[in-house]
Amino acid sequence: METKSPPVTTNVERLRGLLERLDLEAALLRSAASFAWATEGAASYIHIAATEGEASLLVTFDEAYVLTNNIEFPRLEQEEGLQEQGWTFEVGPWHELSETPSRLTRSMKVGADVPFPDAVDLRAPLSRLRAELTPQEGERFRELGRRCAAAMDEAARAMRPGMTEYEIAALLGAACQKRGAVPVVNLVATDERIFRFRHPLPTEKKLARYAMLILCGRRQGLVCSLTRLVHFGPLPADLAQKARAVASVDAAFIQATRPDRCVADVFQTGIAAYTAHGYADEWQKHHQGGPAGYEPREYLVTPDSDERVAAGQVYAWNPSITGVKSEDTILVGPEKNEVLTAIKDWPALEVSVGGEQWTRPAILVVD
Repeated sequence: METKSPPVTTNVERLRGLLERLDLEAALLRSAASFAWATEGAASYIHIAATEGEASLLVTFDEAYVLTNNIEFPRLEQEEGLQEQGWTFEVGPWHELSETPSRLTRSMKVGADVPFPDAVDLRAPLSRLRAELTPQEGERFRELGRRCAAAMDEAARAMRPGMTEYEIAALLGAACQKRGAVPVVNLVATDERIFRFRHPLPTEKKLARYAMLILCGRRQGLVCSLTRLVHFGPLPADLAQKARAVASVDAAFIQATRPDRCVADVFQTGIAAYTAHGYADEWQKHHQGGPAGYEPREYLVTPDSDERVAAGQVYAWNPSITGVKSEDTILVGPEKNEVLTAIKDWPALEVSVGGEQWTRPAILVVD
């Protein structure tokens, strides 16, 4: 049951670099996000709402373990490919509390992303590390973006007035699942609920004219996000004005998200765009997003954030003005940014930011 060759994943070596910087000897990872990050996308969770998985990773400078029970062991070993990666399995019965982490880390200086006796809290540094994506993770994000965009397009064009928000969410969830992505966030609002709630859990309310669909899809651990709006019948002038304004704010965020820029400066660029378009206070009503990775946002950017943008990172900005929102997932390239969740043939708005033209999603109007 043991495999003695050390794992070869890039992120395990990066984790060891973090241990060295923090003067630690071992890292205990139990969050589903960090587990997937260190194992190139393996799933340790059983239900999608879980923050912690059913297995843990323990990494030292000499060894790397998967700590799990007899239920999860066969799947993790065989289907998730962890044996091939070179992890050493420590397996216990499902009905007994495991003392393995304490036994393997006795007398060690330990960091952990879950509560563990005397351990240093690694949650914040790990979220920053997970946001620094490898080229391979960037390619996986491209594929994920294509799948989520196709799922959104299918669901948005299939819904009709009279459907409940539950039914619309079911369309979106099914379109996502059948493409091999898990909808970890599936929010739907219709008509007046769009103006009332920024995080609208679907309800039994029926669609009359206007719908907002929000999706965060997970595949191989990575999570991308997008939002689309659909209106049945002529689009009211005030809604069209807000949609253009929020598209301009979104474009300002995307344009400013360039390598070596402080994310707080990117944030301020977006806030200035809100003001320039006449909606100075709207940013305070909802977060504006941040870098994506193994969580929908590895951390939320605020005016005080001191991190810097790096080429190869993925960001999901989501500016909103009451009644409208603009959100896609972008990959920061060395020369330009790439929208990973663009939908072919979706109506678009052309907006100008600093003399540069940007294309952002418009509200889909269905006659």
